[in-house]
Amino acid sequence: MIQALQDVLTAAGAIFEDGVVVSFGNDEAANASAASGVVVCEVSHWGRIQVADSDRLRFLHNQTTNDFQSLKPGQGCDTVFVSSTARTIDLATAYVTEDSVLLLVSPSRRQQLMQWMDKYLFPMDRVQLKDVTDDTATFTLIGPGSDALLDKLGATAIVGQAYANHQVLPIRDKGGNQIEVRVAVGSGLALPGYTLIVSADRAAALWGILVEVGAVPMGDRMWERLRIEQGRPVPDRELTDDYNPLEAGLWQTISFNKGCYIGQETIARLNTYKGVKQQLWGIQLEAPAEPGTPVTIGEEKIGKLTSYTETEKGPFGLAYIRTKAGGEGLKVQVGETEGQIVDLPFLTRQPQ
Repeated sequence: MIQALQDVLTAAGAIFEDGVVVSFGNDEAANASAASGVVVCEVSHWGRIQVADSDRLRFLHNQTTNDFQSLKPGQGCDTVFVSSTARTIDLATAYVTEDSVLLLVSPSRRQQLMQWMDKYLFPMDRVQLKDVTDDTATFTLIGPGSDALLDKLGATAIVGQAYANHQVLPIRDKGGNQIEVRVAVGSGLALPGYTLIVSADRAAALWGILVEVGAVPMGDRMWERLRIEQGRPVPDRELTDDYNPLEAGLWQTISFNKGCYIGQETIARLNTYKGVKQQLWGIQLEAPAEPGTPVTIGEEKIGKLTSYTETEKGPFGLAYIRTKAGGEGLKVQVGETEGQIVDLPFLTRQPQ
């Protein structure tokens, strides 16, 4: 992490684990602000990969599940990198600019995706890959107060635009100095908010401005709780070699009309023949349970718990459940405790 930013965060009470801010010692207050006001999360440990040169859109169009050829500068989308057998590698957000595409990728997939994309580059491809993670910083604003906060900063030009639309907007610090910030619609969750990407040398100043105008700092521990409550799948939990994007509830990231891409045949066949054998759901639990615990009905195993958190409503988790077993409202056993299947706002289950 940039030293100046780390110093500012430390002074604000940040608790670090492996270089990630897990808490500011205000977890419950931050959770309340995410629901009724606005929080700011420091998520610079997420990867940022720049894909440049004239073949960039065609290349990403052929490598991932969404339709890049239809995107214009200032637009963006969520997309999934999949293997040739349609197993999930990562859920990424792409921002198309005049001369490149900026990919926001999961922390644990940054190096893997650089290697993955490089493997599929041919000598004639006019594509340049660059890891810009260390040159930039990323913050997310989450909560219904996000629009009002941008208004205070004079950055309302992006308010009301479509998901993943983005602009470079000037934001001024107390000294009147201008900071150029890429502001994108979307918090990364099914909650209102924005993603802010800034050069590393201006990150500390931007953080100070955001907190000064009312954003409540929130650590990764509460972000993890929100993402489980929302149903966002992440690598090594819900996004693994065991599951495809349809099972993971990521239908909104898939174009079924764009033609060939890696994994396309498998995904098309699953859609055409209703072949989704398991689906990701939320589970409201009566007691704590460990990820990896089997989900059963009677003696029959019908799924597996993949993530767990404590919420205001009690223990809660994410699990893959066999499609034939049922869905929302289904009562199940998770290890020694009982649970009920619930649907979640981030997940989709049909073409969008």
